[in-house]
Amino acid sequence: MKRTLFTLVLMFTLVSIPYISNTFAQDYTQFSLPEGAKVRLGKGYNSKIAYSPDGTRLAVASSIGIWIYDAQTGEELDLLTGHTWYVYSVAFSPDGNTLASGSRDGTICLWDVNTGRHIRTLTGHWRVFSVVFGPDGRTLASGGLDNTIRLWNANTGRHILTLRGHASDVNSVSFSPDGTTLASGSDDETIRLWDANTGTHLRTLSGHASDVKSVSFSPDGTTLASGSLDKTIRLWDANTGRHLHTLTGHTDWVWSVSFSPDGTTLASGSLGKTIRLWDANTGRHLHTLTGHTGWVFSVVFSPDGRTLASGSDDETIRLWDANTGRHLHTLTGGTDIVWSVAFSPDGTTLASGGWGNTIRLWDANTGSLLRTLIGHTDGGFGFSPDGTRSAHGTSDKSFSFSPDGTTLASGGLSYTIRLWNVRTGRHLHSLEGHTRWVWSVAFSPNGTTLASGSDDETVRLWDANTGTHLRTLSGHTDDVKSVAFSPDGTTLASGSRDDTIRLWDANTGRHIRTLRGHTDSVSSVSFSPDGTTLASGSYDDTIRLWDVNTGRHIRTLRGHTYGVSSVAFSPDGTTLASGSRGEVRLWDTNTGRHIRTLIGHMDWVVSVSFSPDGNTLASGSYDGTVLLWEITPTSPEPERIAEDVNNDGIVNIIDLTLVASNFGETGANAADVNNDGVVNIIDLTLVAAAFGNTAAAPVVWSRDSEIPPTRADVEAWLREARQVNLTDPAFQRGLLMLEQLLATLTPKETVLLPNYPNPFNPETWVPYQLAAPADVSISIYTADGKLVRRLELGHQPVGIYESRSRAAYWDGKNALGEPVASGVYFYTLTAGNFTATRKMLIKK
Repeated sequence: MKRTLFTLVLMFTLVSIPYISNTFAQDYTQFSLPEGAKVRLGKGYNSKIAYSPDGTRLAVASSIGIWIYDAQTGEELDLLTGHTWYVYSVAFSPDGNTLASGSRDGTICLWDVNTGRHIRTLTGHWRVFSVVFGPDGRTLASGGLDNTIRLWNANTGRHILTLRGHASDVNSVSFSPDGTTLASGSDDETIRLWDANTGTHLRTLSGHASDVKSVSFSPDGTTLASGSLDKTIRLWDANTGRHLHTLTGHTDWVWSVSFSPDGTTLASGSLGKTIRLWDANTGRHLHTLTGHTGWVFSVVFSPDGRTLASGSDDETIRLWDANTGRHLHTLTGGTDIVWSVAFSPDGTTLASGGWGNTIRLWDANTGSLLRTLIGHTDGGFGFSPDGTRSAHGTSDKSFSFSPDGTTLASGGLSYTIRLWNVRTGRHLHSLEGHTRWVWSVAFSPNGTTLASGSDDETVRLWDANTGTHLRTLSGHTDDVKSVAFSPDGTTLASGSRDDTIRLWDANTGRHIRTLRGHTDSVSSVSFSPDGTTLASGSYDDTIRLWDVNTGRHIRTLRGHTYGVSSVAFSPDGTTLASGSRGEVRLWDTNTGRHIRTLIGHMDWVVSVSFSPDGNTLASGSYDGTVLLWEITPTSPEPERIAEDVNNDGIVNIIDLTLVASNFGETGANAADVNNDGVVNIIDLTLVAAAFGNTAAAPVVWSRDSEIPPTRADVEAWLREARQVNLTDPAFQRGLLMLEQLLATLTPKETVLLPNYPNPFNPETWVPYQLAAPADVSISIYTADGKLVRRLELGHQPVGIYESRSRAAYWDGKNALGEPVASGVYFYTLTAGNFTATRKMLIKK
């Protein structure tokens, strides 16, 4: 990471706190940028907050890393990056020199607080939900998705003990002040107390009626507080386990509890958007702190007890006077999930919209926020080409600016499309007619017509001036995810979850042809600037290029492994950008050659958009940020590695599968790694041997990565490779790598994993692992136990079913095809004799 300026700031901070001048502050949009990116808009969304022991700094776990703030001024000091997925939890060591972070990627990272340097990574958990240092700073405890608590030597990173006993995820861990006892809260609705030295289970505290999300010891160690999804806080005698008080008053789930340093006050944060302060001795309610407009996920007192910090999904961190409840300060800049991005026609403004209630307009050159448009209930938007109108429905990936940049078309997860004047914010029209969520809106090039695609399986055309419904285009047999007009406005393309693209006469609504070939949902469609080519991105991991006039399939672009969620042509039509989970790829549209991979997002890239001059690409992600990438001049191509079959600069699983898909091919072929004229098992094994060799930035394969090959595939490769009598060291290393891959693909136990995204709207994926072949089904129930839907997945072999292409998919509808209401639902995996149940939340 580039830390020269940060180091100067922090050195000055340590000497002269609190006399920090904004002159020394680096613009947060430049912190820890990935290679090739020039600006980051938004800070992602936050999870847990921790004060440094001296109270001068705040560490905030976020969807893109760990933000470090000056606790007095709110100034951003640094962004620590290195995790490959969301950071759930952070904790300072007692001396304040080390920071621990736990992530969804299954790792714990230790950081030097003074320099921002990464010290080491601890692995072992599947997901890490909570980390905490012992009072002496020598021990670190972590709780995770694998139902365990792990104890680590904080100085060496050595794993000491694994504590087992919980029947579900461990959400929170807390040491007693003397360090002898460890408390853990779990989704199994219990709190467990453990001997921190031996790992012996001491007692189980039962009484909550739902998941325990947070546990905290009082400073004197006599009382333990627990917060739960049953909307209550319970106080327990930490020595005997006796229940002391139940604190009621929250109207929604309690996600976080924290004692003041003197032990007299308890704070609790709730998904009801409030913080409550309680008398810790009597349980009496003292104050309710209001101001957050979203769920409160974290509350923590400053070391001197004067200030309370709270983190929320309303994209802010708020600081409060802990004695009076008065609001002191708000740290802003956070963002919710970004659904879509679009450049204005002159390239000076960038718009971004997300799950929240706002649309943001940014200066594309400086990254500064220009304006926030408030009033939407959901995200996604676009501008009309004539510069006068906007549409609001849902646009997952389809935007357009008006030529003068004054009008915006925006979409949300509602049945209604709205037209707005951006300059005045005035609502012009509501377009009603769709019977389910509107996923995409697009203006015709002359701005007179608006097209919308919906979960009701139709495309609708509207008069953009009056809002009058013109016609309904029917034919798709599943949700319509994307719509796009051709540059001349005569043709409309629609992509659907029925795996097809349909072309329509935009003037008459006549169906022209159906393009077939994708084997999974078509997420995005885009016309080339000359209108002759259509690109379609799909969750089958491919992009397909089509001849618009004939419907002929031109070529298939392969390389993504998580599905393709967005596609866009450059203004000159020579380059295509495609978004997937954690990456954007650039392709030569004439040859189909992969040009470059842009890695930096921490989740799905659901929208990509080129600036009008083609020199900048904007990418919007579920991680809550927009990245601006420098496209020209292009970086010189690195020297090609033979084993890098797809020439993306990384030798990984993708190259393995490309070799396997070309077995038996002869002649010139990139998959013929050893250049002997035929693609066979030797080439595949040599690719496995080269894992980790890169011509660009290295990307380490992990269990969280999408794994296209199945266990049966790898077993077959190994059998064939072992029959080849080669003693070459590279070939033998390849055998070893394949054996390790097989071991990773063979789960030790059958497990039901958390659905993603969660909360969600309207669709989600349910991942799981099978340690033995079984008939598999997923049953979804309401909170009162009524069956909503059963997904019969058939007989499945041993393996890991985590990616979107392998996990169970639920579209948020009941057995009759009707969207279900917001709220809590349960899902149960049945695999042979195995059953397990988890919770999910639909948020509308």
